[in-house]
Amino acid sequence: MLYRYGTFVARRPRTLLAIAGLIMIAALVVGVGAFGKLKGGGFDDPAAESTRAQQLIDSRFGGEANLALLVTAQHGTVDDQGAAAAGRAVTDRLRSQADVSDVVSYWSTGSRAMRSHDGRQAIVLAHVDGTDDQVLTRTKAFIPTLTTDTGPVSVTAGGAAGANVDVTGQVTRSLAIAEAIAVPVTMLLLVLAFGSVVAALLPLAIGGIAILGTFAELFVLGSVTSVSVFAINLTTALGLGLGIDYALFMVSRFREQLSAGEPPPLAVARTVATAGRTIVFSAATVAAALAALLVFPLYFLRSFAYAGIGVVVIAAISALVVAPALLAVLGHRVNAGRLPWSRAARGAASAWWGRVAGVVMRRPGRTALPVVGLLVLLAVPLFGARFGTPDPGVLRANAPSRVVADTLSTRFPGNASAPIDVVSDGPVNAGALSGYATQLSELRGVVSVVSSTGTYASGSRTGDGDPSLGRPDGQRITIISADQPKSAAAQDLVRAVRDAPAPAGVTTLVGGQDAELIDTVHAIGTRLPLAMAMIAFTTFVVLFLFTGSVVQPIRALVLGSLSLVATLGALTWMFQDGHLAGVFDFTARPMDMAMTVLLFCITFGLSMDYEVFVVSRIKELHDRGAAPSIAVPEGLARTGRIVSTAAGLLAVSFFAFATGTVSFLQMFGIGCGLAILLDATLVRGVLVPAAMRVLGRMAWYSPPPLRRLYARIGLAEA
Repeated sequence: MLYRYGTFVARRPRTLLAIAGLIMIAALVVGVGAFGKLKGGGFDDPAAESTRAQQLIDSRFGGEANLALLVTAQHGTVDDQGAAAAGRAVTDRLRSQADVSDVVSYWSTGSRAMRSHDGRQAIVLAHVDGTDDQVLTRTKAFIPTLTTDTGPVSVTAGGAAGANVDVTGQVTRSLAIAEAIAVPVTMLLLVLAFGSVVAALLPLAIGGIAILGTFAELFVLGSVTSVSVFAINLTTALGLGLGIDYALFMVSRFREQLSAGEPPPLAVARTVATAGRTIVFSAATVAAALAALLVFPLYFLRSFAYAGIGVVVIAAISALVVAPALLAVLGHRVNAGRLPWSRAARGAASAWWGRVAGVVMRRPGRTALPVVGLLVLLAVPLFGARFGTPDPGVLRANAPSRVVADTLSTRFPGNASAPIDVVSDGPVNAGALSGYATQLSELRGVVSVVSSTGTYASGSRTGDGDPSLGRPDGQRITIISADQPKSAAAQDLVRAVRDAPAPAGVTTLVGGQDAELIDTVHAIGTRLPLAMAMIAFTTFVVLFLFTGSVVQPIRALVLGSLSLVATLGALTWMFQDGHLAGVFDFTARPMDMAMTVLLFCITFGLSMDYEVFVVSRIKELHDRGAAPSIAVPEGLARTGRIVSTAAGLLAVSFFAFATGTVSFLQMFGIGCGLAILLDATLVRGVLVPAAMRVLGRMAWYSPPPLRRLYARIGLAEA
């Protein structure tokens, strides 16, 4: 079927290119609107207790404090006349801002929890109304009017809203710097990899079509559901990466057919029948891995499935329509602008990769065991991994919101900007509420508990309450803790609060940053086995349909997983244990849960992409009757350069993220780049040939019923 289609493309290439051009113009017109449809946030489980508590607080109690202003006296203390007047003025200016409510400060409440131990600093808290995007826009607009470093006091913005401004701004700048580094380097490497200027432009065409088409898809999806703005970054990176992969494979095979003396039309048909079939299965494996992200309730993760599946499918279609049409038009001119020393431009096999495979096949144990040992050693730190969610700790120490967070954690009696909130969806009588608040104040790590009936500490009433925390249809209790936000102790306190018996007949919900962390990790962790099972099952099915073997999919899953756990172990050693913190200027902290899952799905998909590329030529030779000792080295010689070159080009783009100033972005970039290189070199170059040698003919085994099914389906290469 693909051969007949390739013949059709070779006869009418310009018609197909004209149709593709019109479709891309339409996609460009529609896709431009995608940026206005995408959203920030998406890191919380909509069904989680903390999310429902947040919604109740927003609807009935004016919302949680999400903005914290740290006011520091330039001289003396915040109680001195000049500093106190300036602090009250800051409070009044913040209160006058549109869409800002529940403004409280040390000077308006006299709360000791809002004053530092040494008296030099105090805080102002407020709630900025709106959706995540609205809060970001509004906070970004008025923060410059409030922060200052002159006069009696200096003012620094923090809290969740301030951190969001800093993280978003720094991620945007970091991505711009990364692209400024990666794009010219990638362009230069493309010319070197393809061996000619004309051929080097093909992946840009395929990648550009995939990116524009996915932007149009995101516009449509963003109009009917929530899609994260960060999906744009995956679209551009993966679109260009797959464009390079697929173009390399198509051009390499086309050149090979030309070198064999075939005329361009026949070379196009043969290229589509062979390389095109490989691309179809490659796209299926990558899409299957990314589809697993759909099981998670966080739309931040689901958005990457929307974007990833879209860009994979469109890149594959582009590689099967536009690439062969361009090759048919170019013919032998595909080598125009050829670098005279390049063997790639002649479609030659890589003798070096063939020799490597030959050595491994002769001594599989001696060559593979050290590699397995290295990967296992790299994976060891993963057993001690802890997982968290983004907070100001992902920023560098001098970022304003990071300064505020660190100061509140170390210099204040309790972090009033990150309280634990308990809210009831119904009335509570004063006596029962007082008893419940007293009980909560006795929990380990609690500094104070504020309710509408009073303020409590260590089991005693220590002051008046806040009447705004009580309503006829509900009550809110604010618990200020001495624990570091998102620490193990802070999470234990949330669990203790949830376990504490509520007043009879009253349903309470517990929220706040630490509760959100617990709920998010739980939401991802409970669905992770299902996601992994989906990846394993779909990958097994696709690889069986590709190879006709039940052994090859199992081998691929084992070897691909080995390189991934090695990468995650190395990232744990680097980012959680902090061994390279000085080199990349970040603070050691738990692994970001959502980013780790995203990294796993993307890199596993790319691993299977390279698996299909390598096995395709080995299977082609095996089907012709070649022994494993011939099929494997020759197959790797034909694909080794393609896989290593594609991996190197894509790794450059990901490694450029290491120049960023947000640690989870650095972790993602370094992790993806490392996983890709480990897989393309150690796994494909050493472990695959070794496994093939050990398995021998059994590598292609399939039970008779499945062999008959495979033959009946007819997905084998014609």
